[in-house]
Amino acid sequence: MAKAEASVEELVGRIERGELRLPEMQRRYVWRSTRVRDLLDSLYRGYPSGAILLWETDEAVPQQDFAITQQANPYQSTRLLLDGQQRLTSLSAVIRGEPVTVRGRKKPIELLFNLEHPNELAFVTEVEEDGDDEEDEHEDLIEDEADSSADDLQKRFDRMTFVVATRKLEQLPHWVKVTEVFKSDSDRPFLKRAGITDFDDPRAERYSQRLARLRAVRKYVYRMDILERSLSYDEVTEIFVRVNSLGAKLRSSDLALAQITAKWRGALETFQAFQEQCTKSGYDLDLGLHLKNLVAFATGQSRFLTVSGLPIETLKQGWKESTAGMDFALNFLKSNVGIESPALLSSPFLVVTLAYFGHKRGYQIDAAESKRLRHWALVANAKGRYSRGSSESLLDQDLATLRQGGGARELLDRLRLQVGRLDIAPEELEGRNQRSSLFKTMFLAFRASGARDWQSNLAIALGHRGAQHKLQFHHIFPKALLKRHGFSAREADDIANLSFIGGKTNRQISDKPPADYFEALIEKSGTAPFEAQCIPLAADVLAVDRYKQFLVERRKAVSVRLNEFLGVDASL
Repeated sequence: MAKAEASVEELVGRIERGELRLPEMQRRYVWRSTRVRDLLDSLYRGYPSGAILLWETDEAVPQQDFAITQQANPYQSTRLLLDGQQRLTSLSAVIRGEPVTVRGRKKPIELLFNLEHPNELAFVTEVEEDGDDEEDEHEDLIEDEADSSADDLQKRFDRMTFVVATRKLEQLPHWVKVTEVFKSDSDRPFLKRAGITDFDDPRAERYSQRLARLRAVRKYVYRMDILERSLSYDEVTEIFVRVNSLGAKLRSSDLALAQITAKWRGALETFQAFQEQCTKSGYDLDLGLHLKNLVAFATGQSRFLTVSGLPIETLKQGWKESTAGMDFALNFLKSNVGIESPALLSSPFLVVTLAYFGHKRGYQIDAAESKRLRHWALVANAKGRYSRGSSESLLDQDLATLRQGGGARELLDRLRLQVGRLDIAPEELEGRNQRSSLFKTMFLAFRASGARDWQSNLAIALGHRGAQHKLQFHHIFPKALLKRHGFSAREADDIANLSFIGGKTNRQISDKPPADYFEALIEKSGTAPFEAQCIPLAADVLAVDRYKQFLVERRKAVSVRLNEFLGVDASL
């Protein structure tokens, strides 16, 4: 294996000219803008940033496009990037000022650089436990109202060196666009914008040094390991899997994809085409979920451990059957269950079970069984069936139940063994927040009860257009109000303090206490909008000093509504 070095600038140029390509085995670009921000901060400080792994080959290897524009490959041989795609795509986007393609949508990576940043590192990077970089996979159901005051946010930003761009920060003179710095070798426009008209200004030298240091990121040198031409595609795939397994850089589905595409050339294009069809129907699911569905249909269980030993014929047949199952599952969720978006699922694994259910029944399900299956889907989703313990083990239990001839009753029995009673007790809501599976079920239940925005009278829905109508979750007792009275953020975010309204209504309420803003809204629209969301209106629980009693009363009302919606008898 040869060793070499190349600067960021050289590597970005090779990507732009098409001299570096991606093999089919690579996962797509998935980094969030915050990850790009942190990478740039590391390079700015001269921190280590890993190595780059390449394979130079004359073999006709299946390839895929980078997430950023490239010219045609000018050379007969190809250099394929095996490790470093996320980093180099991100740097190419920022330095060139080109958008990246993420799930079929082009989006710019816009970062700002703080000319007044502290000399010392001000923040410790927050590490996500699951290591999942998927942009859309774990988004919150509904947009939150502002968590902090504008002053608090500004103080936080002022301590940072790089931030993801916001319109407000872009207006401040000491924040400059990173891409514009890379595109210009002159400091003058940035100094002038910062109000520096005299080189005797002490800021002039400091700002110029910092701009030079930022531009020097282009000269940052990466070490490159280059695999020999004599290696076969199968052997390179094995190296790719081993390198990423040892480094824990990729998820198991990414490694499985590499092993599948090594056998089934061109499979990635087939997988992505079906993924795009599902996205167009409203279910934008991660490719890894489609692969897990494939493995479930091919092997009867969900783990990727056996994928390397599956013959190509088994993979192709499994894929054909799994797509038919996926079509059934998505149609059932949207039409029979009323879950029209994966944002309303506590886990996408629910889709795999429904797909396999339809397949094992030959897609012939009578009305009674369909009703029971709907009931299982709603209760399993509310209880977070695949969000507790080992999610893959739980999924395998349900697949085994169906493989052995069981149906919705048996699935409900397994769920009952896991969670006990299937009803929702008021105590189960205590301490939960907007990330809870019950929050998604609250939305479904309130929507079924006719919940509407308190001013526009629009029914609550995920897909409303326009900032004033876009659905947000609203703190009935505003967070800022509770903070002033000594309540913690955790107490303020209690699920029993959350409701669903449009953005404009949320902003107009601001930090007013409910005793103040309820009166005008009730006078205009009556009590029905509040009753639809189980909000107590008695004056003795609307005072801030009665906040905890308000939570108790609302939990009781919400639990009743949830059980009615789920069709669960709380007395049993």
